Formats: sequence, C-alpha cells, structure tokens
Amino acid sequence: MKKVLTIITLSFLVLSGCASVPMESEVKSNQAKEFNAPSPDKAGVYVYRKDTQFGAALKKSVLIDKECIGKTAKGVFFYPEVDGGKEHTISTESEFSPNDLIVKMKSGMLYFFEQFIKMGVFAGGAGLEQKDENTGKSELAELKLAVKGTCGT
Repeated sequence: MKKVLTIITLSFLVLSGCASVPMESEVKSNQAKEFNAPSPDKAGVYVYRKDTQFGAALKKSVLIDKECIGKTAKGVFFYPEVDGGKEHTISTESEFSPNDLIVKMKSGMLYFFEQFIKMGVFAGGAGLEQKDENTGKSELAELKLAVKGTCGT
C-alpha cells in the first residue's frame, strides 16, 4: 500500500509541472477571440484547453479529420477553419481509449470543443467535449492562441 501511495504522489508531482507549446502573437490571439464569421463555405473550430494545474505537464495532440492541429498545453487554443456542410472528426490522443467527436458543421458557424485531461495512476489521458457558443467564448477569454504544430512524440 505504501508503494502505491508513493507512486501516486510522485505521478501527481511530475504531472503538476508546466508544459508549453509555441504561441502565436498577442495580436493574432486577440483577432481569433473576436469570433468573426469564418471564410465563405467554411466553419470555424475552436479547440481549447483551460488554464488549470491539473495535468499541466502534459501536452496532448489534437487532430481534425486525422490532420494534426498541434499539441495543447494548459491555457491554449487552436482555431482552424474546415469545410462547411460536412461531418468532421475532432480527436485527441489518450492512453485510455479513442477520443473522437463527430460533428456535422454548417458553413458560417463557429464550434467550440474543450479538451480536458483525465488522470490515471501511471499516465494521463485526454477527452473532448463540445461546448455551446456562450460557454466557449467565455472560457477562451483568458487563453492564448497556439501555433499550428506537429503531433506525435
């Protein structure tokens, strides 16, 4: 029992550090948070991870239709545009199970998805949840736009 508690405590300490990813300029970040309509025939997709300490040391990949958007860290968001009028799969990596959301996105609309960390004894997984527009805009207020990046290790 003592060994298990030690492992849990050490895991928590390691995972409570901070990870970082390359960030866009403050100007680009603020422009993305104006929530303007996407380009014609496109839907705007905000994928974000709130600024919480829980799992802060973990970076997790985000993909749309199997294309890498980048890795998240605490307090960041991505804003790509996708073709409107189609189903799109928003995915995040997880050690526990596949984490995909399939959403039909209409042209001219904005969509908001929160990525969250699920902790385990030895590793942290991630999940996704679609948020309504008001919640998404509110939660993005304090976050920063990340540079589109690469996924994998």
